[in-house]
Amino acid sequence: MKILKYSIFALSIVAFGCGGSEEVREVTVENELVEVEPEWISLFDGESFDGWKKYGGGEVGAAWKVQDGAIYLDATNKDGWQTGDGGDIVTEEEFDNFHLKVEWKIAKDGNSGIIFYVHESEEYAYPWMTGMEMQVLDNDGHPDAKIRTHRAGDLYDLIESSEETVSPVGEWNLAEIISKDGLLQLHLNGTKIVETTLWTPEWEELIAGSKFKDMPGFGTFKSGKIALQDHGDEVWFRNIEIKRL
Repeated sequence: MKILKYSIFALSIVAFGCGGSEEVREVTVENELVEVEPEWISLFDGESFDGWKKYGGGEVGAAWKVQDGAIYLDATNKDGWQTGDGGDIVTEEEFDNFHLKVEWKIAKDGNSGIIFYVHESEEYAYPWMTGMEMQVLDNDGHPDAKIRTHRAGDLYDLIESSEETVSPVGEWNLAEIISKDGLLQLHLNGTKIVETTLWTPEWEELIAGSKFKDMPGFGTFKSGKIALQDHGDEVWFRNIEIKRL
């Protein structure tokens, strides 16, 4: 991000003194472009769902709660994903180039996800029909972990993590998603584990070999919302912040 700052140069001005004589004064002006670090924006205040809504419209469902400064999906009265008063939730704002940080933890045998570049419209029933997902999973207990590209930190069903850095079930993890001008990086607990370039012929080939091959909107949008997934299991998210790049 750049802002205009004035660089210093000299300007001579002719003025007349009290006796009518000429006086030359030198004035300085600044005019320079400098880099300014963008600020982090909090997406969750730790107390409410301000800035969030249910995907497809309406307020956040009652199965989603704010608990001890975290967003918590209460699966007590749920029987499977997208059931009961839950459903995926999304930010009200959209983002293009960004750096997202989210801390998450998952219950035993649990499954969820952080989905980004989500395009919300009646044409798409779920966020994952357009947005890409960084997987949230109990690798030791959930059957999805048997599939490479479906484990915690993976770019779901597309690219597996270069190494496994996930914390044990029930402990907090720091996920970071960085996307700028098509370059995508996923970090988990301080380690870069996925890197790829979006919206290229190679990217289209990757989608063609995945479960998303018959979803024409998947992975095509260059601006979109952030979603937290209801997969029917207990999951917690906190310290959610984003920086526009």
